Amino acid sequence: MTRQQDAPVVPVAHPDRFFIDGAWVAPSSDSAFDVVDPATEQVYFRAAAASAADMSRAVEAARRAFDEGPWPRLSHAERASYLRAFAEGLQARATDAAQILPRESGILFSIASMMAQGSGFSFNLYADLADTFPFQERVTPMMGGDHGLIVREPVGVVGAIVPWNAPLGQIPAKVAPALLAGCTVVVKQSPEAPGEGYLIAEVAEQIGLPPGVFNLVTADREVSELLVRDPRVDKISFTGSTAAGRRIASLCGERIARVSLELGGKSAAVILDDFDLARAAAVIAGAETLMTGQFCTSLTRIVVSRQRHDEFVEALAAAFGSVQVGDPFDPQSNMGPLAMRRQRDRVEGYIAQGVADGAQLVAGGGRPAGLDRGWFIEPTVFAHVNNASTIAQEEIFGPVLSVIPAADENDAVAIANDTIFGLNASVFTNDVDRALAVSRRLRSGTVGHNACRGDNGILFGGFKQSGIGREGRIEGLQMYLESKLVVLDGPVPDAS
Repeated sequence: MTRQQDAPVVPVAHPDRFFIDGAWVAPSSDSAFDVVDPATEQVYFRAAAASAADMSRAVEAARRAFDEGPWPRLSHAERASYLRAFAEGLQARATDAAQILPRESGILFSIASMMAQGSGFSFNLYADLADTFPFQERVTPMMGGDHGLIVREPVGVVGAIVPWNAPLGQIPAKVAPALLAGCTVVVKQSPEAPGEGYLIAEVAEQIGLPPGVFNLVTADREVSELLVRDPRVDKISFTGSTAAGRRIASLCGERIARVSLELGGKSAAVILDDFDLARAAAVIAGAETLMTGQFCTSLTRIVVSRQRHDEFVEALAAAFGSVQVGDPFDPQSNMGPLAMRRQRDRVEGYIAQGVADGAQLVAGGGRPAGLDRGWFIEPTVFAHVNNASTIAQEEIFGPVLSVIPAADENDAVAIANDTIFGLNASVFTNDVDRALAVSRRLRSGTVGHNACRGDNGILFGGFKQSGIGREGRIEGLQMYLESKLVVLDGPVPDAS
């Protein structure tokens, strides 16, 4: 599909409003955010900007819906039926979602189309747990009483804060388990990419969720912090930078609010000596183009033995340098632009820092020729990178790869673990037993074999400063539950 030449139609009905208490409500001020297409630098649409009053109104709606509404008192099967309707509604809007994604974050239209087709995944995943997850378990008391129950109940009102790079996946990953658990939710979406959230809210309205169960606002950092501080909010679920995560964890700690954090990464690919270097280079370069490197599990530190370093750098520079950068709607493009001007400024700053620190720039490093509009950057490769340097230690969030030489396998594992992050990693080897052995030594929430792997349907999250808690299936559901022990003198009745 090629880009429309005329002004694109924005496939959401109420970008000038918020979805609060089951209705589209006018904001308390006329403040708004410009949502800018990163390939054209043209304003795509304007979205209402929440004030403190708007945020408070959304929290109050969620609090009332939890304390007084029917949602927490429905059976899990009843709530699951809403989740399945949510999935169907999102599937029906896949074409609209695929139009929004490239114009907000620069994702290729082909990738956006696949993401949109899978947008209902989380809702169906958690709906399937309604009949199998042990929300109530019989136990035998050990310190008095005849019969006992462990009951897993909703944590309460959830503030879900999502980033700009993948809201179509992030919002369902938080909302679906929260709703199945019986929680009510306030989603705070990013000013740079609110379109997918509006689309999800339209589906919530369409399927008839009870008022206040799902609320959505768009806000800057200052107003977002009010959501984190609000004592009416029982839990914060945040995905974003580690720097912002530290602040959120600190604020939640002040009032002992529940918190889960999915934060940054500086993920390592460990290439062992039995693996073909050209194949490894092609896999890593291909993965890095997925969202112009703007994803937290990106394999940006490539650790290879010193004797194979130069050969691998040559292969990686050739593979990454051949990537066609261009308009995300152009079928010839392999990679689109960065999401915003400040993001390109950030990436360019890191590239300059890498050069200043003595790393060898072997591919890219500038803006692609012929692309004078849009926030495009060349795929970039650094060689002979010191693992202690800035570009090896800080998350760049762009298509910048650092190749780090290691003395041997033990040194490669030590280098991979020498970071504050621990979100993702990969081991490239033809030996499955060796891959498993090395993966067990890597301090990372996910380890893939011969590729950048991940599976949000099973488990996702990180060690160290890559986060607290997990998303995905059972562990993801548990993040929205509180466990209660009930000890009875009589037999436990049958109940769901």
